[in-house]
Amino acid sequence: MQCELRKGFMIAGQRANTNMTFDSEYQPWFQPPSFIIGPIWLVLYSMLALSFILLLSKRQAIAKHNVIILLFIVQLAVNLLWPSVFNSAEYLISLLMIVVMVIFTAVYAYMTYEEAKEVSMLVWPYIAWVSFAGVINLAYLLYA
Repeated sequence: MQCELRKGFMIAGQRANTNMTFDSEYQPWFQPPSFIIGPIWLVLYSMLALSFILLLSKRQAIAKHNVIILLFIVQLAVNLLWPSVFNSAEYLISLLMIVVMVIFTAVYAYMTYEEAKEVSMLVWPYIAWVSFAGVINLAYLLYA
């Protein structure tokens, strides 16, 4: 379990240290400054890692745990691919990717809530942040 936690922190650290800037003459007025993005992702990825580790440790008590695990892995894969799509100015595709992340994570949270509330609640801030990122993404799409 400690090994998985370390891997989760490594992924979070790599994402938080990635330079997410790109060349664009437009920036929505409500977009947070870039120096805030890394620390927020570090916290969110840590929470995701903890949620997933708790899910794995309680999977025998959770109905349809294989489906829930698949939802988590798919949304995480989409999340890791999203920056390169967004930074290449493919705003419609990146917005659709955010929709997938939000829906899959919301279903993950819903399916785990009854049997493991902490597993569910740990992803709520992530859902909120990714939804906010979707609003920012939409602003770029509408401007483009």
